[in-house]
Amino acid sequence: MNKTELIDHIAKKAEITKADAGRALNATLETIIETLTKGEDVALPGFGSFRTTIRAAREGKNPRTGEKLAIPESSVPKFSAGASFKAAVAKK
Repeated sequence: MNKTELIDHIAKKAEITKADAGRALNATLETIIETLTKGEDVALPGFGSFRTTIRAAREGKNPRTGEKLAIPESSVPKFSAGASFKAAVAKK
């Protein structure tokens, strides 16, 4: 399912226009991104939680030359599925 199909499903289930569903989805995603950027977590009970973690600096290799590279520390988003979500997918 892509974003357009998701918007269509949201509009149908919520009985709203596709434009309203698109704005709602975009606002939701933007809010999650803004919250994670601030270093805060987003918890959606039953669905899951989003958080930011720090990936430690490490050493890598250039696959072409084999030269060693220093990969700096970085912040990365993480998602953990909630119990209800996991159970629903497992019933599949």
